[in-house]
Amino acid sequence: MKRTVPALLFIAALFGFNPDIHAQCKGFAKKICKQELTPYIHDGNYNADILTEGEEADLYKTFYSGMHYRLAVCGAEPLSKIEFQVIDAYKNVLYDNRNHDLAMTWDFQPESSQQLRIVLKVPVSNKQAEYPLSSCVAIMFGFKDK
Repeated sequence: MKRTVPALLFIAALFGFNPDIHAQCKGFAKKICKQELTPYIHDGNYNADILTEGEEADLYKTFYSGMHYRLAVCGAEPLSKIEFQVIDAYKNVLYDNRNHDLAMTWDFQPESSQQLRIVLKVPVSNKQAEYPLSSCVAIMFGFKDK
């Protein structure tokens, strides 16, 4: 166990784990992305992390029938446009924002209670850069009763 802890610290340092950056990212979600949920009620969770061009992130969330939901995705500059798909347990794509001009919100009402997979992807920009761009990406959920 003594060897594991220093190794984990080394790996975290190697991959740039910085609590201040992650706190700033959560702050971005609270201040900017949460506004996109209005008039829906925020579910209380702040899902945000630093992503880099070309990266994907998955999130699983349970949604209940009889409820109305809003899903909001936000990317901090320079990653302001994020692709996302909502996929059911049978791998059917229920929503793809690439078919809707990269809309950053989606309002829906599931026909049955189910767990859905949300896949976020940061597109690679056409700009020539020495390093890929990275920034905060947040996904938030709101709900309202019928």
